[in-house]
Amino acid sequence: MIVAFIRKLFGGGTADPVPAASPARQRTRGPAAPAGPKLRTYKGAELGIRPDQISQAAFRTCEILQRAGYKAFVVGGGVRDSLLGFVPKDFDVATDATPEQVQASFRRARIIGRRFKIVHVMFGRETIETSTFRALQADAETDEHGRVLRDNVFGTQQEDALRRDFTVNALYYDPVADQVLDWLGGVEDLKARTLRMIGDPATRYREDPVRMLRTVRFAAKLDFHVDPATLAPIRDLADLIENVPSARLFDEMLKLLESGHALACVRRLRAEGLHHGLLPLLDVILEQPHGERFIEVALGNTDARVRAGKSVSPGFLFATLLWQLVSDRWQARKAAGEHSIPALMEAMDSVLDEQASKLAIQRRFIADMREIWGLQPRLEKGGRGALRAMEHLRFRAGYDFLLLRVEAGELPEELGRWWTEFVEGDAATRERLLEARPGEARTSTKRRRRRRSGRRAGGEGAAEGAPDAGNDTPEVPEDDPRWRDPLPPHASGGSPRSGEPPA
Repeated sequence: MIVAFIRKLFGGGTADPVPAASPARQRTRGPAAPAGPKLRTYKGAELGIRPDQISQAAFRTCEILQRAGYKAFVVGGGVRDSLLGFVPKDFDVATDATPEQVQASFRRARIIGRRFKIVHVMFGRETIETSTFRALQADAETDEHGRVLRDNVFGTQQEDALRRDFTVNALYYDPVADQVLDWLGGVEDLKARTLRMIGDPATRYREDPVRMLRTVRFAAKLDFHVDPATLAPIRDLADLIENVPSARLFDEMLKLLESGHALACVRRLRAEGLHHGLLPLLDVILEQPHGERFIEVALGNTDARVRAGKSVSPGFLFATLLWQLVSDRWQARKAAGEHSIPALMEAMDSVLDEQASKLAIQRRFIADMREIWGLQPRLEKGGRGALRAMEHLRFRAGYDFLLLRVEAGELPEELGRWWTEFVEGDAATRERLLEARPGEARTSTKRRRRRRSGRRAGGEGAAEGAPDAGNDTPEVPEDDPRWRDPLPPHASGGSPRSGEPPA
């Protein structure tokens, strides 16, 4: 179908001559590429590509493969972002060498993947994802919904361009010769700020439903107009997202949230009906005034951090997206008579269980989410427990989360001010603040006096060592394992890790 569409689209014109593939690859290739796309070649410098912005690891990968007699180009987002004037971050390489030939050309390289074999070429801490040109396939192995299951048939660069998702991502840059190769008019679409799917959009979405998410992400991130033909099938095909492995969905969702335009992406996901296969609880959350405000504040702050070049925590991001439902269930359980901490634990479990059926959030991030959520009742309470809370490994993330709740109007501003002053203050300042706990700032009731020693709660017959009535006793005993820090705290008198990156 793709072949027929391409022939119809380009009218069967004559393409620039393409060198024949090696005999080893000719045996595994699919049908010949349609004679349609015409190659246009540009000088990288004329289009605004700066060589100093190209990763040295990507440059060396291309250079080494070219010296070995193969063709090699930087492709995808690295080229697109360079042409748009952004600082590129991701650099992938495409080549006519097979995965085994690529691996043999480098000292540190390994082949990964089954459905789509690629090679990770490693230079120090940097890894360059290197793939072999793919061929067009008329009889590719697919599931019942049309999703391609195996894609290891190799072909020419022209075919590889036709196999890519968008025209702006089908640009090939040779950093050695400083040349940009454009088979499908991607340079013109970049100038027009248009996102256009290559081939028949409905067919391409069926081949890989994740392309629908990529359409939303790129449109929001690049502020591009989506070609009407590219956008039209998404709403009708949105249910296909449910057929994608949950681990792959998680990776794509994480890219979306860390794009620097997460708020715009989430709104677009909801507008196109794609969120049902990713965050099925999002509708419930956004329908509540506090929930919508909280997510807007959280994602807005996340976008600002990304644009400023600061790190973000995936666990923190997903904690913000699901917090409103956790909070609502927590409050409902407390209203029903459950103790605060067990009620919070049950609320967390129920929300995470529901979400796990759609999006496989990695366990290490779930652990972070639980710790961030679990710190909230302790931070709300304040008091002498504030010093111990600051020793928690995830205190900084929990504190930032509390400030988001304050900014969203969920908690009073004086609580956020109290904690900020407490965190930034010296020992004398902290002692003064402990005498006027945040709980007192939120209520009009006066602090109860501590009873004198000998006057125990419960009268003269109270057991020795019973707590003073004026003290704040947690609803769950301190020796309850659910109340303990998941990791050993720092030594007494310590402070939160200075090296812990803020969420």
